[in-house]
Amino acid sequence: MPDPSRPAEEIITWAVAHYGKDLALCTSFQKGGMVILDLAVRHNAQLRVFTLDTGRLPEETYSMIEKVRERYGVEVETVSPETSEVESMLLRHGPNLFYKDIASRMLCCKIRKVRPLGRKLRGFRAYMTGLRRGNNPTRANVPQVEAGSLVKVSPLIEWTNRQIDDYVAEHNVPVHPLYAKGYTSIGCGPCTRATVAGESERAGRWWWEEDAEKECGIHFSANGKVERTVDVLLRDLLNKDVEEDFDLGFDPGL
Repeated sequence: MPDPSRPAEEIITWAVAHYGKDLALCTSFQKGGMVILDLAVRHNAQLRVFTLDTGRLPEETYSMIEKVRERYGVEVETVSPETSEVESMLLRHGPNLFYKDIASRMLCCKIRKVRPLGRKLRGFRAYMTGLRRGNNPTRANVPQVEAGSLVKVSPLIEWTNRQIDDYVAEHNVPVHPLYAKGYTSIGCGPCTRATVAGESERAGRWWWEEDAEKECGIHFSANGKVERTVDVLLRDLLNKDVEEDFDLGFDPGL
């Protein structure tokens, strides 16, 4: 395991050399993920790349898949939720359940993002993300390399927005079109909006929620009360105990 807080290039090179094909980059094509991909390509690192296709992504995100294929020659793997789980959720709670309350929103995130990610990661020993400590207060103590049977690597953990933007400009890294429309964090179409001056970077995510932590459950769990409610909703929806589905050796936010 490398020393903490090493330069991003060193962390990426170490991760690729150590894990090889058992390593992947999970990205939604925001600036951080694109910088990691660009750094990997510049250091001749062969890296598998996948994205979570929730079924509610904005069209601009799909255009980024094509840009990545054209610019880097990378075949982006798309990961979709189980059709039966989505159908059951829509039948029980409707297509826009996320507006009802935090627990319902996190149920949608769990079906469309967390569970598909858990299934995908069974095929890897490590994965990289564009997490940065400056994104959100909940991420202040995230390590650059989070050890476990499944290792999570965040090469840019200490980078600032200025460092990200400078790298993007210097190396002409493809930029998600929604940034030009005022977005500072990009997720599903109905759950993301542009931000205005004075708002936090993730204020545009689930903006209708008050005093929420602005997380989907992939990297961080909800508070205990919400988490228990989500678990009940999920078990009721799937009519089974779901814990056995995620014996991944790490906490994906379930």
